[in-house]
Amino acid sequence: MAPTKFGVGQSVMRKEDDPLIRGKGRYTDDYAPQSSAHALVLRSPHAHAKFRLDATAARGLHGVLAILTAEDVSDLGGLPCLFNLPDNPFKGPDYAILAGGEVRHVGDAVAFVVADTVAHARDALEAIAVEWTPLPAAIGAANAIKPGAPQVWPDHAGNLLFDTAIGDKAATEAAFAKAHAVAEIAIVNPRIITNYMETRAAVCEYDAKRDHFTLTIGSQGSHRLRDILCQNVLKIPVEKMRVICPDVGGGFGTKLFPYREYALLAVAAKKLGKTIRWAADRSDHFVGDSQGRDNITTARMALAADGKFLGMDVDLIGDLGAYLSTFGPYIPYGGAGMLPGLYDIQAFYCRIRTVFTHTVPVDAYRGAGRPEAAYVIERLVDACARKLGMSPDAIRRKNFIAPRAMPYKTATGKVYDSGDFAAHLKRAMDIGEWKEFPKRAKAATKLGLVRGIGLASYVEVCGTMGEETAKVVLDPDGDITVLIGTQSSGQGHQTAYAQIVAEQFGVPPERVRVVQGDTDRIATGLGTGGSASIPSGGVSVQRATHQIGEQIRELAADALEAGAADLEISDGIVRIAGTDRSISFADLAKRPGLDPAKLNASATFSSADGTFPNGTHLVEVEIDPATGKIRIVNYVIVDDFGVTLNPLLLAGQVHGGTIQGIGQALMERAVYDQDGQLVTGTFMDYAMPRAEDAAPIIFETHNVPCTTNPMGVKGAGEAGAIGSCPAVVNAIIDALWREYKIDHIDMPATPERVWMAIREHHRQHSL
Repeated sequence: MAPTKFGVGQSVMRKEDDPLIRGKGRYTDDYAPQSSAHALVLRSPHAHAKFRLDATAARGLHGVLAILTAEDVSDLGGLPCLFNLPDNPFKGPDYAILAGGEVRHVGDAVAFVVADTVAHARDALEAIAVEWTPLPAAIGAANAIKPGAPQVWPDHAGNLLFDTAIGDKAATEAAFAKAHAVAEIAIVNPRIITNYMETRAAVCEYDAKRDHFTLTIGSQGSHRLRDILCQNVLKIPVEKMRVICPDVGGGFGTKLFPYREYALLAVAAKKLGKTIRWAADRSDHFVGDSQGRDNITTARMALAADGKFLGMDVDLIGDLGAYLSTFGPYIPYGGAGMLPGLYDIQAFYCRIRTVFTHTVPVDAYRGAGRPEAAYVIERLVDACARKLGMSPDAIRRKNFIAPRAMPYKTATGKVYDSGDFAAHLKRAMDIGEWKEFPKRAKAATKLGLVRGIGLASYVEVCGTMGEETAKVVLDPDGDITVLIGTQSSGQGHQTAYAQIVAEQFGVPPERVRVVQGDTDRIATGLGTGGSASIPSGGVSVQRATHQIGEQIRELAADALEAGAADLEISDGIVRIAGTDRSISFADLAKRPGLDPAKLNASATFSSADGTFPNGTHLVEVEIDPATGKIRIVNYVIVDDFGVTLNPLLLAGQVHGGTIQGIGQALMERAVYDQDGQLVTGTFMDYAMPRAEDAAPIIFETHNVPCTTNPMGVKGAGEAGAIGSCPAVVNAIIDALWREYKIDHIDMPATPERVWMAIREHHRQHSL
């Protein structure tokens, strides 16, 4: 009998929180073996420069154990890019473990210092003599593709990695030729710094007798990281390295990739025969970890007189930075496949260019291309409404894909399996009291303020990381252990997987142990990314639990001398239904002569089709025209996640992602000057959202079970960051359009930008 208290759908409190809130978490930097050495990275102060390095004096300093330069690691492979175009493969430049002779962004790594203390390592950094010859830099994708721009890589003329397209150009041109009207937008999706709570850190131990490495690291996945480091960089068998991930304080995609420091730690640990620790400070993070977003997009929609969308044409430029990070080129390319959004758009064409610049590499950041796509289409839909004089909700309802059309194949080849888009739009509008907004706007005007209300109805694709395997074990004490290759960085996997086990066995979450992040204990794993942990890992856990449940029934049937079909499992006890005859899991596991293989089961699941979570964000803002300050006064979200595993965990994911989107919409932006200096390189200059920057979020679900996932779930980890940016900016533009007929502002919509837009409006109308 399935439990109601702990099972799927219940708001079970997070079981992993108690040690964390008591300060008993175990993060990588807490791991400090005795006699560990300490490492630091020497980084370039220039965006583009030739250099000559002399570490002779630094090597002679007290406490300095080793200094690695490009020559010392020339035998290593570079960091690989794991994506290529399916039809027109490109050849990317080498991403060397240390730059040799030329640097290509501020923060580019040129030397790795190991010393007995961090202080001595810092002394050595300062003692390394570097002769820099600065060179012109290409900053910003729009500048980098201009004729005569400085070249990042000599083999990539015009700083282009690729110039490709998806969609049907002829059909799209035909749609525009017969259009009643055309709406157009030109927008910038600014570059973002990830800024997770725990900066990256790693500890590497080397066992000379076994020629074996143990790497303890804060990552989003131990197996993929191990495989890339061993196979592509260190060129050793994967069996020569164990990767352990303890508690991880946030990831957002950026901790999924291998970084230079991990290979350097391995080289130095073997060279010195010592355990070596490295931890990034916040400055390292700003210039040493991959950054996110950074697209320039022009989008047009061909419109019929009644508001029907006839065709969509997009020109997208993605800034890759100086090197190709693990999935970097995929982000704009893959994201472009989601540009049609929730709408029935029969003709679609998108040109995609990816560009090198002298900046930090760009890669996946919460949503990885889907937030960028949602921002484009939802900004464009509002522009269509203004073009035709329609309301933003009416034009959406006019063009939504209907539930009866499911499964629906978009013009980019995505197949939406389920959803009722008009329903969550209507519910969000009802909760947000959309019809009463004019009264609230009028009241704000009397106070000298301007109100706006905005919508964004989004869809994303997720859960397509590949195969994930779970192993479920009945322990000797009668508890259950789940071993799985996903990696929690705050999502609540310990609780979520325990609930799936509880659903079948009736045991409280406290009796379920979840083991992640150890390549020796867990055979395979994809890590966590793309909101795949529950859609893929959850199904694997469910199937493995079901399988071991059948095996437990068979064992108990023998012990109780009963038929397996007559047995029921609840609270860790197998009982003959309708009787008091039973046997506990613990007693069953200890029975003599038991086949140990019957006490565990494994299952694998992979979804090539993925899941398509969707929903509507509704935002109401109030603007002070005297200062440009924006205040969010109402925020409503109605999402379709198929099936809710745990409402508390779900709300936490949605709230967190939404706040990240609000941060990007209102304040976050990585700014490089013309010389390539990151002028927003500290928290003194790079703004982060605080509690006061968001109103309380009203969150509901209007779930339509997913048909491509056995549990019916749709991924939820990135959804908040996908719907929030366009909703917030649409609300701001709605306010500016109502009062001043201003129809454009780019993110971040800072008070200064809003104030300047209003001042420019007044200046033009005073002439």
